[in-house]
Amino acid sequence: MLLFETVREMGHEQVLFCHGKNPEIKAIIAIHDTTLGPAMGATRLLPYVNEEAALKDALRLSRGMTYKAACANIPAGGGKAVIIANPENKTDDLLRAYGRFVDSLNGRFITGQDVNITPGDVRTISQETKHVVGVSEKSGGPAPITSLGVFLGIKAAVESRWQSKRLDGIKVAVQGLGNVGKNLCRHLHEHDVKLFVSDVDPVKAEEIKRLFGATIVEPSEIYSLDVDIFSPCALGGILNSHTIPFLKASIIAGAANNQLENEQLHSQMLAKKGILYSPDYVINAGGLINVYNEMIGYDEEKAFNQVHNIYDTLLAIFNISQQQGITTNDAAKRLAEDRINSVKRNQTTKAIAA
Repeated sequence: MLLFETVREMGHEQVLFCHGKNPEIKAIIAIHDTTLGPAMGATRLLPYVNEEAALKDALRLSRGMTYKAACANIPAGGGKAVIIANPENKTDDLLRAYGRFVDSLNGRFITGQDVNITPGDVRTISQETKHVVGVSEKSGGPAPITSLGVFLGIKAAVESRWQSKRLDGIKVAVQGLGNVGKNLCRHLHEHDVKLFVSDVDPVKAEEIKRLFGATIVEPSEIYSLDVDIFSPCALGGILNSHTIPFLKASIIAGAANNQLENEQLHSQMLAKKGILYSPDYVINAGGLINVYNEMIGYDEEKAFNQVHNIYDTLLAIFNISQQQGITTNDAAKRLAEDRINSVKRNQTTKAIAA
């Protein structure tokens, strides 16, 4: 990876490599765009295979946060952070050292909880910086509102694809049964959807079978099921040149980040197969909406009104895609960039007038 060329092409404003010896810490904070507001993005802790993989994850996720905030009409920019470590080596000293790195940015980057970072870890980080959300989950955590956004996104995709507002009898395959996947299954079950589920943890799959009458399938079988909708709710990169040929679903709509291994190539592959793809950073924006509202003072009605906008935003993206003959991924980027560029033009106009 050519570092500066990659950062330039992806449009990042700043990438920080955070290193300390006491305690030993390696972290990357990527700030993509702050046109709409301070960069918001959670922190994940993973034992990446190498530093290049960690950087790639931070760059892609931070850019996705910029587009997510813009499409959700949230006055925030996009950022993301990764800590390169094994979860079993996580200590309070490491988390506090990371908190000091975040604090050194003086509010330019606001972070929170992602993979292998617990609410308790967030509270430890907050001992060193106030620029962290989720210290006290006033709303009960992001999973319920994120899953609601995904459910509404599924309804929008069904309306766009089949001109129907009904979900009863539709077959949906849900991959990944964490808090978001479980809540999504509840919403779908309440609308008489036929569920097929998989998870690397068989206990989680058995719980969804017991609660919602789902059919359990092996993780390797989930892609090739003859279903109407495939809903990826685990980790990213699962839509790729190996898995896409197996897909029989007409719609992809799920909560996982970075579902497309290669955005351009694999969004085009999906379009050629006639599969309607719901861009992940649009449909899963409920988490960002949730933490943003916690930051400014939680108002449940306001937060849920904002998450309901996901439905209309996706319908607009599907229409742009159809009218302009572009992929839904490109249509979502175009919508986000139009909103960001509009703010930039207003800022330039005000600066000239001043």
